[in-house]
Amino acid sequence: MNADARIAVLSDVHGVLPALRAVLDEPAVRDADRIVLTGDLAAGPQPVATLDALAALGERAVWVRGNADRAMAEAGATREAGPGSWAARQLRADQVALLAGLPTTATLELPGLGRVLFCHGTPRSDEEVVLVDSPTAHWARALAGVDPEVSTVVCGNTHMPFVRLVGGRLVVNPGSVGMPYGRPGAHWALLGPGDAVSLRHTAFDVDAACAEIAASGHPDAATWAETYVRSPHTAEEALEVFTALAADQR
Repeated sequence: MNADARIAVLSDVHGVLPALRAVLDEPAVRDADRIVLTGDLAAGPQPVATLDALAALGERAVWVRGNADRAMAEAGATREAGPGSWAARQLRADQVALLAGLPTTATLELPGLGRVLFCHGTPRSDEEVVLVDSPTAHWARALAGVDPEVSTVVCGNTHMPFVRLVGGRLVVNPGSVGMPYGRPGAHWALLGPGDAVSLRHTAFDVDAACAEIAASGHPDAATWAETYVRSPHTAEEALEVFTALAADQR
């Protein structure tokens, strides 16, 4: 990539098409050299249309599989009914195969930020929880196997945006496009040009989005939209839950 290259990072879309459309319409995303998708893309109320919208990005898109994508691929392959399996049963066979075949990490070179590793939870686990204030020892274990040449790590999973330094590496979480905590709207990140890292927030018509989701056919769609798209949970509440979960994983 050239010195002015930019990478847009979209994570945890969770099948919320109105939020995804709003982000994809951002000039910085339209003009980005690459759009990296760091997992948990379709598990939500509009899985088929969401994956089709992402597939339409073509070669600009770099895909990484999240834990929800892995679970959807497994459930979609069997078509068995069960809790949380509605979205998986909506997928076409080609979409199930797409999710099943995604890598767990991707690496790109970006002038200014160097070698950037993209993952979902952490490089060692797609469901590991690390937070901006996680203990140093937890971070050290999570990044222990990372190539020394990697200078920046981008992760998702917790839906909580942050940027921090860990053992000399920059760590970025773009937050969630479709299931934000703390305030409504879609969170994402822009890397570049140079060593710039920008956490972004895109507002969209939440009322219209909730109405669209309510008509999606998802069971309990209206409740789902009220809970996740309107984002009534504060960032502090989410952090408390994730802190307890992270402690259990250490």
